Amino acid sequence: MMLRSVFAAAAGLLMSAAAVAETFTFTAIPDADESRLNARFGKVADYLSEQLGVDVKYIPVKSYPAAITAFRNDQVQLAWFGGLSGVQARALVEGSEAIAQGYEDQFFKTYIIANTSTEIEASDELPEDIKGKTFTFGSKGSTSGRLMPEFFIREAFNASPDELFSRVGFSGDHSRTISQVQSGVYQVGAVNYSVWDTEVEEGKIDTDKVKVIWTTPTYPDYQWTIRGDVDARYGEGFKEKVRTALLDMKDEDLLASFPRKSFVPASNDDYAPIERTGKAIGLLD
Repeated sequence: MMLRSVFAAAAGLLMSAAAVAETFTFTAIPDADESRLNARFGKVADYLSEQLGVDVKYIPVKSYPAAITAFRNDQVQLAWFGGLSGVQARALVEGSEAIAQGYEDQFFKTYIIANTSTEIEASDELPEDIKGKTFTFGSKGSTSGRLMPEFFIREAFNASPDELFSRVGFSGDHSRTISQVQSGVYQVGAVNYSVWDTEVEEGKIDTDKVKVIWTTPTYPDYQWTIRGDVDARYGEGFKEKVRTALLDMKDEDLLASFPRKSFVPASNDDYAPIERTGKAIGLLD
């Protein structure tokens, strides 16, 4: 009887492991409000499930570090990361690989925005008038909301943000950065250009209260990163099936929810500039 119970328990564990293996999970950095993310990635899960022939589930997370932790701990096997978070995640998981990026992610950029009460004028150079103002980045781990704008600010003024601004904050995501600068909680901020452009189109931004005053040079950013052990878990060639599914994503509605024109091939080497910048300002070892 006891032996039969042991076999039953073992069979149950095997069935449970098989059930887990049938579900392919992914997450994404929370760079916008949660409802937008759920709508976006719920559609992606349905698409991938159809293309890959396995159950695909999107798992939301509350922060950039949480997305990296989920990837490291194999709670998810695929993630939509920003440039910096992708570099950080791949450093923690041997064999992980950037497999696709948005067409626009090859030449991403950040907007520096200001409350119109500051009377700072838009310029081709980073305006001197931002000195002494209150300033908010997005998430501490954001490429477009923190890493690259901080790099360009340091380069322009030869000073750290704490030395340059009267108060420095981190809003947590790009939508909140816009909201905080528009309301005057902060006078100036750094925001992902794509989130800004989308929210302007949707009528969510009062451009009488907040405006773009400078645009950074371009840099590589968001990408899909996959764990190196997926072929062992889901079958030989599975990683390439995922890559192909992402590159073949043609549905305009699906792409518009990112928003991206299309997805194109990516590699870890594409993000070497992000790694160098992260090391240069002390965000990476």
